[in-house]
Amino acid sequence: MVGTPSVSLVTVTTLLLSCFLPEVSAFWRLPCNNPISIERSDPLASPGQVAGHLHTIMGGNGFDFSMDFNKARASTCSSCTVKQDLSNYWPFTNTSYSAAKNGTFTPVKQVGGALIYYLQRRGTPTEKLFAFPAGFRMLAGDPMLRSFTATKEQRAITYACLNYNQPAAAETNGLPTKNCADGLRLQVFFPSCWNGKDLDSADHKSHMAYPDGVDSGSCPSTHPVRFISLFYEVTFSVNDFKDLWYDNKQPFLLSNGDPTGFGYHGDFINGWDVNVLQQAVDGCNNDSGVVEECPFFQFFPSNSVSDCFIPPRVNEPTTGWLPKLPGCNPVQAGPGKAVASTGCGATTVIGPPKTYSTDVSSRGWGYVGCSTDDLASRTFPIRTSDGAMTVEKCVDYCVSQGNAYAGTQFANECYCGNTAPPAARMGAKCDTPCAGNANEVCGGALRLSVYKKNGAKVRRNQV
Repeated sequence: MVGTPSVSLVTVTTLLLSCFLPEVSAFWRLPCNNPISIERSDPLASPGQVAGHLHTIMGGNGFDFSMDFNKARASTCSSCTVKQDLSNYWPFTNTSYSAAKNGTFTPVKQVGGALIYYLQRRGTPTEKLFAFPAGFRMLAGDPMLRSFTATKEQRAITYACLNYNQPAAAETNGLPTKNCADGLRLQVFFPSCWNGKDLDSADHKSHMAYPDGVDSGSCPSTHPVRFISLFYEVTFSVNDFKDLWYDNKQPFLLSNGDPTGFGYHGDFINGWDVNVLQQAVDGCNNDSGVVEECPFFQFFPSNSVSDCFIPPRVNEPTTGWLPKLPGCNPVQAGPGKAVASTGCGATTVIGPPKTYSTDVSSRGWGYVGCSTDDLASRTFPIRTSDGAMTVEKCVDYCVSQGNAYAGTQFANECYCGNTAPPAARMGAKCDTPCAGNANEVCGGALRLSVYKKNGAKVRRNQV
């Protein structure tokens, strides 16, 4: 452990709408721009198995069904911006769904990614704050809860109903009962008091405790070591479903079948360079929250962050209108605790990673990979579009133009050329369904699904 530094605390005058109490403390706000995975995976609660409900994961691409600190640190990219942080965050372990009156479900669109707050909250002005140690992990909340009993754990989970044309509304501990015109923000504050010895515990919570003020105050004697405080927030576009309310009830629920919101929870697996995190805890004392103002951090390029992802390995539908929630998750409103359900026929198989290519070997072509594109410097010069575009159509068109490379983009566009994409552009994320066949992938926004004629000589463009 590092000796106590001299830290000057700064008065925060406008500390986040999302933080519970105004307090004297510095902080930084870590943007996680997009999920790296949306599937039933949870190496805390269900290591090595398909998890019970759907999770949306942020952070390093070392994330796996079973993982440890070394696997997290072996990540080659992250959907969060700081290079020295390869942690994984379940900022909304339960993806939100909307339930229609006919009993079907569809995902609610997430607004952006997630914001992860690192808050320098102390019980006393001289209390030492520590970085999370290597191998540390924790969970906040209880997915089985369906009623509110005002425990510290439940008080740490809140919902903010956003409507910028009205005065700020009071936050609630369950899902709000009115429409949120500018989004519904889900928030979880993690315990910051550690027992000083266990990196994890059987329930992933007992090695940690909340201070007496939940998000501030003094630690109990059983958990005397104070970590930097961790707080997540994510926003969903619930206004898209303002016409689906029925029987004067809000239509939203969490992916574990919880229509109350009391079963919301969050998870954290540490993947930080611990020495750098401790430097930041000790020395990043600005009250602006701007992560770039911390001099100890380096940052991933924006393309790297947006393109970081892990192909899913659980073969089940999670988008569109679904007859039931992924996994075995019947709607359970309580007020008693929910009961785990099994035997509904949901898959329990961890399969190979999903592929995003189409087999066009019958045409003598093969998949190369996903490439970024640039409006000012196109990867391929020849372009066409088709409202019913498929990979096969694009390949056939490029053959007709005498080209050896084909690339689909924006679902309905096709590009052709005779030189390979620059190596620096490869490795992007292509996941947009083709306009003419939703089972095929046709690139993305300035992302090309690239195919090459077999045997064609490779000539590579430079950037």
